[in-house]
Amino acid sequence: MDIGSAVRTIRKRKNITIAQMSEGTGLSKGFISNMENNNTSPSINTLQTVAQFLDIPLPYLLLEKEQRMKVFRKQERQQTIHNKENVKVEHLTSRAGLRMQKVELPPGAATGEEPHAHEGEECHLVLHGTILAEQGEDSVVLEEGDSFSWNAIVPHYVKNIGETPAIILIAIYSNNLHEDLL
Repeated sequence: MDIGSAVRTIRKRKNITIAQMSEGTGLSKGFISNMENNNTSPSINTLQTVAQFLDIPLPYLLLEKEQRMKVFRKQERQQTIHNKENVKVEHLTSRAGLRMQKVELPPGAATGEEPHAHEGEECHLVLHGTILAEQGEDSVVLEEGDSFSWNAIVPHYVKNIGETPAIILIAIYSNNLHEDLL
């Protein structure tokens, strides 16, 4: 756990000196320096004092680096093309069981020839176009601005029934994100 560098980064971002932090927390300058260099492990009470002084939530200091915010720049995102209908999937972000994708369906294209199922929950937002979403006995036409969600273990199917490409933002929660979801 790299608590020290998180404390140092926040302190410097807020233009606070070690002396000011020492005065504001009652901790010695040497202790703060050792903490920031990860040469000592502060108690939870000490971390709470530091967090209050820096005006940040204590849990932020306890996050591992891989648990903090991840940024996926547009030019770095992976894109894949699925099936013969050229369904384009742009992988926007992924972390700890959660994935977000932007799916573009050409006119008449669908997520497959037949309904499919997989583990997880999905939430969809239609950004552009008109689609038909089917799951089990439910069938609904959705347009730009409409949203829907479903448990993906029930077979489902999405088709662009409009005359222009349909663009859908999909958030997927699953314990098995390694599997192909389209």
